[in-house]
Amino acid sequence: MFKQERVIIENIAPQIQCGTFFIKRVVGETVTVWADILPDGHDVIQAEVLYMHSSEKKHRAVRMQAEGNDVYRAEFPVDKQGFYDYKIQAWVDHALNWQHGIEAKLKDEQYVRSELLDGIQYLIYLSEQLPKKERDTLAGWIAAFEDEKQYEAAIKAATSTKLHTWFLKYPQRRLPNVSKDLRVYVDRKKARFSTWYEFFPRSAAAEPGKHGTFKDCERLLPRIAKMGFDTVYFPPIHPIGEVNRKGKNNATHAQEGDSGVPWGIGSRLGGHKAIHPELGTEKDFRDLIWKAGEMGLEIAMDLAFQAAPDHPYVSDHPEWFRKRPDGTIQYAENPPKKYQDIVNFYFETPKYKALWEELLGVTLHWVAMGIRIFRVDNPHTKPYYFWHWLIANVKKDHPDVLFLAEAFSRPKVMQQLAKQGFSQSYTYFTWRVGKQELTDYLVELTQTEMREYYRPNFWPNTPDINPYHLQGANESMHLIRYALAATMSSNIGIYGPVFEYMDTAALPGKEEYLNCEKYEVRHWDWTIQNKIIYLITRINHARKDHPALQQTNNVRFCFIENDNLIAFYKWSDDKADEVLVVISLDSHNTQEGFLQLPLDALGLEGDIRLSMNDLITENSYIWSSEWNFVALDPNLPFHIFHINR
Repeated sequence: MFKQERVIIENIAPQIQCGTFFIKRVVGETVTVWADILPDGHDVIQAEVLYMHSSEKKHRAVRMQAEGNDVYRAEFPVDKQGFYDYKIQAWVDHALNWQHGIEAKLKDEQYVRSELLDGIQYLIYLSEQLPKKERDTLAGWIAAFEDEKQYEAAIKAATSTKLHTWFLKYPQRRLPNVSKDLRVYVDRKKARFSTWYEFFPRSAAAEPGKHGTFKDCERLLPRIAKMGFDTVYFPPIHPIGEVNRKGKNNATHAQEGDSGVPWGIGSRLGGHKAIHPELGTEKDFRDLIWKAGEMGLEIAMDLAFQAAPDHPYVSDHPEWFRKRPDGTIQYAENPPKKYQDIVNFYFETPKYKALWEELLGVTLHWVAMGIRIFRVDNPHTKPYYFWHWLIANVKKDHPDVLFLAEAFSRPKVMQQLAKQGFSQSYTYFTWRVGKQELTDYLVELTQTEMREYYRPNFWPNTPDINPYHLQGANESMHLIRYALAATMSSNIGIYGPVFEYMDTAALPGKEEYLNCEKYEVRHWDWTIQNKIIYLITRINHARKDHPALQQTNNVRFCFIENDNLIAFYKWSDDKADEVLVVISLDSHNTQEGFLQLPLDALGLEGDIRLSMNDLITENSYIWSSEWNFVALDPNLPFHIFHINR
């Protein structure tokens, strides 16, 4: 293969698996592109990033700057949702080489008459690019280059800043080398910053013993909005299977009146496109979505692609399920766990295309209803390429739709789902407790390739997970876990009432709730106000007010000589907003220590004077040295400081 390109472009970043997958951003962010770019010999080169939104027909260009050691860097803004393509173009810049050569020879006191004549070709090219008002100047320079009597004037022009600027602005790209196209997908801002509140609609009734409705949910919306949440997530709202229905505390056999597990979807009353009749009607649900929107809330639905044994699909499309030799359908299992009330779709069916189209139709049914956020149940148990196809087809016409992957699985499995297009992902935060493991995990999420495609969503608890450190835990531990989630990650969520009221009794030896709401209707006194609710509200509003807390990646851990204290500095992309967070990991004892400010990250040297305003207590402190003393009591085990310079 013969190529005349004289410039090598390699090690382009960011890109995921050589461009197999796209990186991710949200509207208003920038993409910073790095690459190693090197010519043969000693010639001056130029490089630029070419980028274009999928709706555009022409690339825009931004020049790359040399960072040393043949590394070049540029950044471009993304201001529209959807895909952008970007690539790098680099070339030997003969005009700049010529000017550089003239300057070097003049320093050596060489006579450059021949070089001036050689440079006329570059001026002629410029004359074809420049605005008319500049061409007279250029014509005069060409005449000087040609006239030996104007040698001094020609030298002055050849080495002028103006000519250098023109060469940069109007480059002659000879034999450019162009990299392959890479892609970035741009979501709306909520993909990066969201605060989720989960509760079961059937447990929303004001009176004990009654099944909740969407109208009951409406009554709770002002409370949730006041607490500073922006996303209300419901477990499945569809009819629940009656065959093999589970009883309370996961009993294999349901008793009369047991409500069953919402994830066992489908019965004689309908399937994935139907609503459980005790919750209300489609109109009730539309009204709920609309009223939530009026309060700045969005309703997130559960997308659970599985069926109860009596789901209409089982009889109407038996080819979508795998049968055992005895003709029965195997219920779902994750040994030792058994889900007798659920049967899985058979994604290897020869009729897979019809299955895929139906599941896309289910998703679009709820999008048409007004849903723009889905929490996807167990996505790792379905083919990766199915999700790539479904998400791409939904976002093609509905770019606002976001998908949260509920996959507490192996690291590479979770990462693969994010690469295939999921907007956000559950994480291992739920089980990270110690200072070192929290630090290591956040560094992995924010300082490796994962930062380009994996948007973490930190949940202290879920209906499926009652972590050991919260079982029977005191108020302080709940505050610690919420403060950690809310300040480390810009996307967070809680399984609400259980967390607020510390209802953490567990099944012995398991990370599961006793009297778990998955298996029965619960009654909550939604009028209760307590310290946890108050402080969650304060934290959530601090997040809303401070851009530094609305992103995850800009984080720097601070040294503090106490393993029971963790501290980190966060900042907005433009550095206009900065916070410093200190959290005690001890829910029983006061912890104290000296914290070292990251002066380099703060851009400080010499005299230091920072006003540290606590966003929770509204107390202010002046820090005037690199090392500062902090002490945290279990009653309020964290500081969230806004840094004022």
